Amino acid sequence: MGRSEEEHYRERAQRKKELVDRRIARATIDRGVLVVNTGNGKGKSSSGFGMLARSLGHGFRCGVVQFIKGSFSTGEDLFFRGMGDAFGERLEYHVMGEGFTWETQDRARDIAAATRAWEVATRMLSDPEVDFVLMDELNIALNKDYIPLDAVLAALAARPPRQHVVVTGRGAPDALVEAADTVTEMRLVKHAFRAGIKAQHGIEL
Repeated sequence: MGRSEEEHYRERAQRKKELVDRRIARATIDRGVLVVNTGNGKGKSSSGFGMLARSLGHGFRCGVVQFIKGSFSTGEDLFFRGMGDAFGERLEYHVMGEGFTWETQDRARDIAAATRAWEVATRMLSDPEVDFVLMDELNIALNKDYIPLDAVLAALAARPPRQHVVVTGRGAPDALVEAADTVTEMRLVKHAFRAGIKAQHGIEL
């Protein structure tokens, strides 16, 4: 008599568990990780802010620097900065961009804004008391040569050993991808904007 579907399911689940358990047993390194979210699809910053919420939930001291956004309020800005009293000194939040580059149309102004943002980020990256740093849309600043890539790579390499860093933005440079521990590329399949639907609060903003 053949085995039941339930027996097949349990066997498959057991094999999967054994595989996962072996991988967990091999993962013995305990240090901060560099995460890069890139690609043309939606969700790069959203993922970064999700990890920010997770880190705050664990009691981490966190820092955020937004390199491009700044000309308009976003939901994450309103939420995390609005919760400042609840987080106290555990969250340092800086919105330092001048807005999208096609809006500013002023390269010198964009470079100056990115330079100021990088100065703040550098301070966070060198502070052993900061557990988590989110550099939102840093990849865009790197792609447009507002900030030297070598300086970013050096600061990331020299950061405190247990500090986690998340970098977002499309077009992550190859050298940054190589240096990262975890890289996710968001792929665009469909987007409401292409169908004429304007950006929505809670979804894009």
